[in-house]
Amino acid sequence: MPLERTFSIIKPDATRRNLTGKINAKFEEAGLRIIAQKRIHLSKAQAGVFYKVHAERPFYDELCQFMASEPIICQVLEGEGAISKNREVMGATNPADAAVGTIRADFAESVGENSVHGSDAPETAAEEIAYFFSGLELVG
Repeated sequence: MPLERTFSIIKPDATRRNLTGKINAKFEEAGLRIIAQKRIHLSKAQAGVFYKVHAERPFYDELCQFMASEPIICQVLEGEGAISKNREVMGATNPADAAVGTIRADFAESVGENSVHGSDAPETAAEEIAYFFSGLELVG
């Protein structure tokens, strides 16, 4: 598998409960390396730009409100097959459907407050990384 980079967010429900270290340990145990990371507090407008792909969906406003409710951890993960590996470690969006030992099975509070976000494709990863990080911040 090729070396890839992917984007990850530790969401407000997880930062509020101080789960950053436990979540990052799962990424690292899976062979993903954190090459950039920062804690920020999005405005609702910034969350709206980031999640613009969902603008027509009924949950969009609630999602933006949630993502602006508490600080988040934005990070870039690197590793072989990082995109698929990250999605595997995160687990299914609905924590009830997530495999045992995944982040969402262990930590998510609901479908909406599911602790993490991860890119779904190389193009999405590149776009999401560029939204939050400059090239100088990627230290691999």
